[in-house]
Amino acid sequence: MTPSTRALLNIALLSGLALAGQTASAQAFDAARIYGAIPDRDGGALGLAVFGGQKYLGAKETRVLPVPVIDYQWSNGFFAGTGNGLGINFSKQANVSYGLRVTADFGRDEDLSANLNGMGDIKIRPEFGGFVNYNLTQSFVLTSSLRYGAGNDRKDMQLDLGAVYSTMLAPQWRIGAGAAITLVNADYMQTNFGVTAAQSARSGHAVYTPGAGLRDVRANLSLTYAIDQRMAVTGALSARALQSDAKDSPLTRKANSLGGGVVYTYLF
Repeated sequence: MTPSTRALLNIALLSGLALAGQTASAQAFDAARIYGAIPDRDGGALGLAVFGGQKYLGAKETRVLPVPVIDYQWSNGFFAGTGNGLGINFSKQANVSYGLRVTADFGRDEDLSANLNGMGDIKIRPEFGGFVNYNLTQSFVLTSSLRYGAGNDRKDMQLDLGAVYSTMLAPQWRIGAGAAITLVNADYMQTNFGVTAAQSARSGHAVYTPGAGLRDVRANLSLTYAIDQRMAVTGALSARALQSDAKDSPLTRKANSLGGGVVYTYLF
């Protein structure tokens, strides 16, 4: 197998794992997936994904959406794209990456569900933060990401901790699995799962004031096939379980959910 094919399989598979972790209302930035790049080379990926999942975290309703895949990494450490945001990897070591980045929280429209009527919209906001990834082996990677700035008051914070394992099944096939948790501050919980007195009067939901803590746990599986040295197709599945105050929120109609989809990737 050529280095280009191996890199293609890795990048496409990581895109699939990112895809599986999403809801159907927003891009997931729970990890900076830059550890699959070809060392010391500029390179990128273009593609199209179609995925299905909850309309918002805790929703009973689901929907299917197309999403473009555009990611590029420069040999000097800078990267930009729909999967990782805009940032820089300061590390020069092959087994570790760390840096700063800007991502986006796409908010939540109350028109997504009748259950959100009266709750008001959560605005789109930029998020600022950092990340650290550590390769225990070539197949096993630990990830972490801190993001701050979402929510109407720009005070929401999320800490994502995860692990990814991937391995070759055959020269053109690669399989990967991942697990992750997300810890959030009280502002994030209130924004996404809380109900103020004013919102209660408009929506009919009881007043609910959640605290900081564990938002959810996730597990995902991805399988990638390399069509040639530049093109690949990935299928991905994910299971999510809301925890603690997020699970008990009156806005949560389904605490456990499944999602996933298919992504086509072209390496350049």
